[in-house]
Amino acid sequence: MLRRALPLLALSASVALIATACSPAGQEAAEPATGGTLVYATGDAEPTCLDPHVGGNYPQALISSQYLEPLVGRTADGEITPWLAEDWEVSEDGLTWDLTLREDVTFTDGTPFDAEAVKVNIEHLQDPETASSTGYLAVSKVAEVEVVDETHARFHLSEPDSALLESLSMPWTAIQSPAGIERGMEENCAAPIGTGPFIVEEWVPQQQITLVRNDDYASPGPQGEHEGPAYLDEIVWRFIPDAATRQAALASGEVHVIDNPQPDAIVSAEQGDEIEHIDAPRPGSVNRIELNAGQTPFDDARVREAFIRAADPNPGIESLYLGTVTRSYSPLGSTEPMGVSDESLFGTDPDAANALLDEAGWTERDADGTRMKDGQRLTVRFPVSTNQSVAAEQSLFEQIQANTAAVGFDVQLSPVDLSTWYGALGANEYEAVSAPYTRVGPEVLRVLYHSDGIVPAPSGYFANHAQLSDPELDALLDQASATHDEAARADLYAQAQQRILESFTILPLYDQQNHFLTRGVTGVTTLGTVATPTFVDARLVG
Repeated sequence: MLRRALPLLALSASVALIATACSPAGQEAAEPATGGTLVYATGDAEPTCLDPHVGGNYPQALISSQYLEPLVGRTADGEITPWLAEDWEVSEDGLTWDLTLREDVTFTDGTPFDAEAVKVNIEHLQDPETASSTGYLAVSKVAEVEVVDETHARFHLSEPDSALLESLSMPWTAIQSPAGIERGMEENCAAPIGTGPFIVEEWVPQQQITLVRNDDYASPGPQGEHEGPAYLDEIVWRFIPDAATRQAALASGEVHVIDNPQPDAIVSAEQGDEIEHIDAPRPGSVNRIELNAGQTPFDDARVREAFIRAADPNPGIESLYLGTVTRSYSPLGSTEPMGVSDESLFGTDPDAANALLDEAGWTERDADGTRMKDGQRLTVRFPVSTNQSVAAEQSLFEQIQANTAAVGFDVQLSPVDLSTWYGALGANEYEAVSAPYTRVGPEVLRVLYHSDGIVPAPSGYFANHAQLSDPELDALLDQASATHDEAARADLYAQAQQRILESFTILPLYDQQNHFLTRGVTGVTTLGTVATPTFVDARLVG
């Protein structure tokens, strides 16, 4: 058997530095308090379900990290660490994983955390009635979970999965009380039951969620700096869509933590001494524009390359983001050690773009300069989720719209809410889209670019928005997924990334942004899994 186990309380040095080195000077002299209510204001969309097994988007991960916990953790530098599972072994053929579970943990409804609970959770994710997407894809290779005894769960896989532990570290596969799941989707969506440091007490839709401390908390993860329950009495999780309103609430002391701040607010915080900035880019893919290769006009690689050669995002990134982001030329975020970058493929060249479009037959022009072919305009429908793209990014898309218009594209930007955005994708009513996808590890490449990803999950969501269908790429991704040797795995993923970049189906922009501003609180850190905040060590100041 190949053994993999790591120290339970391993701490990410980089996360610790963020939480301590950046502490506002005005707060250093104040004595942190025990108890009290922390107010968090989010600009992400309000979840329609607080159970991250259902669907599986980032707003669910943000809130559910406070009351649900995964089987394993991950440090910011990519090291898998124990959490609810304290040890694991994998067979030589990679088809059997034995997980040893902690013995001292119960769910907040008083029921035990054990191997049967793990089995129920995996089956819940795989049940089409759950309508899972992220979690469903993450455990797709698990054929069965065998209950060996109370503290030993044996995973039988249909094929080797080198990313299994990465998948089990994510909020979308976190473990819930089987009794809570048994209540049915409606009740469980309203208040999932976990083992985390807080408990869902009340949800007032379109206003806030109140979380209260779990006094019996006993399973601090790899970022936890103290044993036992959280210091805070409760968290009030408010939904404030407007960035300026969130910033004003932070400045006035009405809230203690905000997410999705505007770039100028980040710069101001770093120049001052009252507000702390936590920069925690998400793992997995970068923010990028994906071009739908499954339909006209981007089923022609020449047209895709022309769009990318004309887009010229760098000036906009520099002016709009004020140095708070770095341009990416990789499919993977900078937090992923196996990321491969190729800047040479993304140079701006309008002359080359024009020549490529001429070669592809888009030679005619209508009255406004949009190119035509066989009576059809060179139209690019681009739905934009206002819940996922901050104002700076929406402005960047407008600049790209203008830049590509200069060579004859008619990019039609449609700012819509998250539900409408999902609907447009599901109906295939797009030629370009910015669709951030967060998951741990380079396996995100298989989720996003394997041809299997064109087929919707039970939720109706499909992840391969580029609709890239390349048998050679599929083979590389399948082989990487089945390879446990890290060097061989890295080489396969490198080959896959080069092939993705050379397909011109994506225009990488920058890391998925995860910025938090805090005021009047210490001890706020982010988890090394998908960079969600954790408040188990948080204490109010002043």
